[in-house]
Amino acid sequence: MVARESVQPGELLFAVPRAALLSQHTCAISGLLERERDQLQSQSGWVPLLLALLHELQAPASPWRPYFALWPELGRLEHPMFWPEEQRRRLLQGTGVPEAVEKDLANIRSEYYAIVLPFMEAHPDLFSPGVRSLELYHQLVALVMAYSFQEPLEEDEEKEPNPPLMVPAADILNHLCKHNANLEYSPDCLRMVATQPIPKGHEIFNTYGQMANWQLIHMYGFVEPYPDNTDDTADIQMVTVREAALQGTKVEAERLLLYERWDYLCKLEMVGEEGAFVIGREEVLTEEELTTTLKVLCMSAKEFRECRDQDGPGDDTREEDSLTITNIPRLRGSWRKLLRDSVLLTLQNYATDLKTEQDLLSNKEIYTKLSWREQQALQVRYGQKMILHQLLELTA
Repeated sequence: MVARESVQPGELLFAVPRAALLSQHTCAISGLLERERDQLQSQSGWVPLLLALLHELQAPASPWRPYFALWPELGRLEHPMFWPEEQRRRLLQGTGVPEAVEKDLANIRSEYYAIVLPFMEAHPDLFSPGVRSLELYHQLVALVMAYSFQEPLEEDEEKEPNPPLMVPAADILNHLCKHNANLEYSPDCLRMVATQPIPKGHEIFNTYGQMANWQLIHMYGFVEPYPDNTDDTADIQMVTVREAALQGTKVEAERLLLYERWDYLCKLEMVGEEGAFVIGREEVLTEEELTTTLKVLCMSAKEFRECRDQDGPGDDTREEDSLTITNIPRLRGSWRKLLRDSVLLTLQNYATDLKTEQDLLSNKEIYTKLSWREQQALQVRYGQKMILHQLLELTA
């Protein structure tokens, strides 16, 4: 969508009345969904909306049919969950995307057979045999993942997240981290408002949030080419830092002490077996967790005993131990070494090195011959490796 006239920041681009939103509360079976909501509880929280979509899709008189006509072709969605498994693993190895997709696929299948299909079979008058399909459900999950909006809670609200909404018009806007518009929520409508000057004829870009490229390709099926995505990140798995620390142990007693420190960090909820430290281009997004982990794992045995006895490492971090990107070269030597060893282990997870990616990106003739999926995956890998190699330089 492009601006028909020049727009200034704060100007209203368009508004969508709440009555025009497609949700579990505005569909034809909203009453049934509300009555049986306890049976429709799921890990995703999306089941009521997905059932609403399944019903409206096959309802001949659905008022949403013109909206559905604007959807992308469901069989041509480009999320990695639709890529062949071999291709997904080959192109995105080390990025975290294959693992996230495997979890998605397992959850989708479980949710469909445990909740969705039994509900549709219990109401055959509302769901024709044509929509009782795992494949269609899979496609609709991807569509909701990419096109729905979730109204934020008020700052002082402590309740479950709001359910997703389908917002006609707003959902056709593309994303950029350096966006020029933003969706605002009000009691009567949702308003798309300009956040930057938009010249006449220029494209209007919304934001889907602070999204790294691996999140964009996982949830939306596209990336921002390097270096455009300033929200890009690289993950260092928490267990990788533990593995790097274990490399420095020489005897069994040291290994046991290190596992004791790890258990202590788990108790403090600073680490977990499936967690990750998130590193951006200009900041460590998980600064508290990584700082505490480096501090505890690099303590002397005496310091660790004192730390454990006082039930926490305290808040006595020196200024030179502040884990900002610019301060990393001034960290204690033991901290820098552990961080560097963790980065080196992380880089081993990729199938290719940084130079290979640079050669592909710098050769326009070769790059243009890559398939669309190969290009997107290359951008994900390259962005992550650039962040990790920056850490190598800072910890040298």
